[in-house]
Order: sequence, then structure tokens, then C-alpha cells
Amino acid sequence: MPPIVVVVLVLVVAAIVGALCFYLGGENRKRTAEAKLGSAEEEAKRIVNDAIKAAEQKRKETIIEAKDEAFKLKSEADKEIKDRRAEVSRQERRMDQKEEALDKRTSALERKEEELKRRSETVEARLDELEQLKLRQTEKLETIAGMTKEDARAVLLKQVDDELTHEKAMKISAYQANMKDECDQIARDLVGQAIARCAADATSEATVSVVPLPSDEMKGRIIGREGRNIRALETATGCDLIIDDTPEAITLSSFDQTRREVARMALERLIADGRIHPARIEETVDKCRRELEIQMKREGEKAVMDLGIHSLHPDLVKLIGRLKYRTSFGQNVLNHSIEVAWLAGLMAGELGVNVQMARRAGLLHDIGKALDHEIEGSHVQIGVDICKKYRENPQIVHAVEAHHGDVEPKTTLAFIIMAADAISAARPGARRENMESYIKRLETLEALCNGFEGVESSYAVQAGREVRILVQPDKVSDDQVVLLARNVAKKIESELDYPGQIKVSVIRESRATEYAK
Repeated sequence: MPPIVVVVLVLVVAAIVGALCFYLGGENRKRTAEAKLGSAEEEAKRIVNDAIKAAEQKRKETIIEAKDEAFKLKSEADKEIKDRRAEVSRQERRMDQKEEALDKRTSALERKEEELKRRSETVEARLDELEQLKLRQTEKLETIAGMTKEDARAVLLKQVDDELTHEKAMKISAYQANMKDECDQIARDLVGQAIARCAADATSEATVSVVPLPSDEMKGRIIGREGRNIRALETATGCDLIIDDTPEAITLSSFDQTRREVARMALERLIADGRIHPARIEETVDKCRRELEIQMKREGEKAVMDLGIHSLHPDLVKLIGRLKYRTSFGQNVLNHSIEVAWLAGLMAGELGVNVQMARRAGLLHDIGKALDHEIEGSHVQIGVDICKKYRENPQIVHAVEAHHGDVEPKTTLAFIIMAADAISAARPGARRENMESYIKRLETLEALCNGFEGVESSYAVQAGREVRILVQPDKVSDDQVVLLARNVAKKIESELDYPGQIKVSVIRESRATEYAK
């Protein structure tokens, strides 16, 4: 046989053998799978039967537990019902007992009410008897005393009033003594510290300025031909030029310190320049006036900076600078305002008040004096309007309004400004006043004191800082002296305007004279 045929036969035989093996393997796997499936079904049936049996057993156990729980709840409910019934029974017994007690109390109250009614009737009857007896006794007393009931009441009231007057005087004296000791010491320490820490000049401003001249020949040049130069100067500045026999000096006179300062500056420049004629005079005066405005602003800025005050309106700063050329009773208003600001700040620091606000209020308290010669009204009202215009703090506005007592001070700051203003104005050498107003104030003070009943004479001493009152001893008792001094002080406060304070001394003297023979 050829080799190819052999190979083919071998391949055919191999294929037949492979197919036969595959068929036999498949049959074997089929029988194995069928055997496993049968055993799985039996196992599943067994598991299901076991689960059914276990569920049945669990159901029976659950039913038994539920029955036990229900029985237990029923027992507890029965016990609770029983306890509540017992409690209700106890409450009913208590209510019954309370009702019985209330019935007993009601009966007792009714008996007491009847007894009180009988007693009240008896008391009313006795009161009527006593009233009748009182009337008969009163008639007998009026007959015996020889005076009516109204007269007796008046006598008793007079006695009581005399006794009360004595007691009031004693209490007022004791109260004033205690209060004065405490308040005077505190105020003295506070004001003393403020004054000691604030140094100020005691010089007063005048209404004239003196301009030195290089020689007396300059007087003729200032007067000019037929007086045209001096007339031009007086017209442009609004000041009076006094050229007299004083060697090498010219006096400028004006109540307006601003005009006087402009005239002084202009005159000094004209003298230094040497060219003195009306046109040059007008030009120099205008230039000096503008420079003075700038200088006023610088003075205001310096005052504000020295006091450490911030965020002031620029127009307010200018007005503060204008105070440098304003005087009050000879006292420079800007220096006075700065002094009040320092004093107010020192006192505010001791009293726990805002120091910055106190200094601000002290600096602005007389701001109205910068415009009181241009605007109608008192400097207080002008100052209030200015502060409101520039939106100052309401407390500062109130302090400005109250610093002269125009309105009642309601804040600690207002009282501080009043005290600081009085300290600055009342210290010796700070202010001056003319003789007529001084004498008139003393006469008014004495006349006010003489208007009281029982006053024999009064004397204003110590430049009006004290008034001594002599009373008639037969009309004013020792107790009434205290009340008289208090009434005089109150009337002085309400009717007079004065710086500082006035001491009221009431003097009562009784003398007995006898001669030995």
C-alpha cells in the first residue's frame, strides 16, 4: 500500500476513535448530572421541610409569649385601676372632710358676724354719746377760757409753727453744716487743683494803642496838607488818631480792637515806607485787613492745636481766631476761652467726664462774642445758633446755652463749663468794670437785702463779694436768722447777675445795759 493511503487510513481510524470517545464521555457526564440533580432535589425538599417545621415551632412559641405578655399587661392594668380607685376613694373622703370643716367655719363666721354687728351697733351708740359729751365739754371749755374753738386753734397753730420754725432752723443748720463740709472740701480740692494746674495772665486789655514814631517830624507828614492824610486814615480804619504833645508817639483809639489792630499795622507800614498819601493809605489798609484775616485764622488754628481739639469746622476756627481781638470787661476773649477750656478739661478729668468734649465746649462757650457786634442778640444765643449751624454735639450746644444761666443746666458738662467760666472771670485782675456799673451793682445788692422784714441795714463789702446784714433783734429771732440768710441768698441768685459767688452774713445782736449807782 502506498504511504499516503496508510496515512489516510490512520487519520480515519483516529477520527472514528475520537468520535466514539466523545460520545461515551457525554453519556457519562449526562448520567453524573442526572444523579447530582436527583440528590439536590432531595436536599431541597429536606431543607424546606425543616424550615416549615422550624416556622411552625417559632409561631407556637410567639403565640405563647404573646399570651404571657397580654396576661402581664392585663394584670398591671387591673392593679393600676385598683390603685386609682383607692386614690379616688381617698380624695372623696378628703373632700367630705373639707366640706365638713368649711361648714363648721361658715357657721362660726356667721356667729362672729352677728356678734360684730351687735358690737358695732353698741360702738356707734357710744360714739354718739361721746360726741355729745365732747360738744358739751367744748362748750364748757369755751365758757371757762373765754375764747372760741377757732381762737384756740389759732393759738395752738401759732405754738406749733413757732416750734416747727425752731426745728426747721436747727435741721437746716445741721444739714447745711454737713453738706457744706463735704461739698466745700470736694469742690475746693477740685477747683484748687484745676486753678493750680492752669496758669494765666492777670493783665487787662485797653481801648487804645500807641504807635512809636522815629521823630516828631513824622506827625506833620501823617496829618498831611490840611489834614487830608489823617482824615483818610480815620475814614479807612474807623479809628481815632490822637496826635498830642506826647513825644514820638501817636495814640489810636477805638473800642473795636480789630479796627485798632488794622490801623496800627497800616500806620507802622506807612511810617516805614515813608510814602503817605490818601491812595497809598487806602491800599495799605486793605492789605493789612486781609493779612489780619489770615492772622486771625492762624490764631484760631494755634488755639485748636494747643488744646488738642480735632475736626472743627474751618469757619469755626476763623471765628475762634477773631476772639483774639475781642474783649469782655477788659479781658481778652480768646485767652479767656482757652483758659476756660483748660480748666474744664482738668475738672472733667477729675469727674470722669469726656475731657475732649469739655475742652471743646470751653473753647466754644463764648464763640458768639465774635459776631455779637454784627448780629442782634446776646452772645449766648448767637453762640448756640453758630454751634447748631456747624452741627456740634447737643451736649456742647446745651453747655454754651447754659453757661450764664439762661437755661437750667441739665448735664455735668454744663455745670463744669459754668464753674470754669466763673473761675476765669472772677479771679483777681481778670476783668475790670467801670465805676458807675460797679456802684450801681453794690446799691442794687444793698437795696435787695434791705427789702426783707426785720432788716435794719445792710452793707456790701469786699467789692460786692459779701453782704453783711444787721437785723432788729426784737423782730428776728436766732432761729429766723438762718432762714433769713437762706431767703436772701435765693433772692440774690434769682434777681442779680454777678461773677463768682456772694457771701451772705446775717448779724443779730442783743445788748443789756445797766448802771451801778
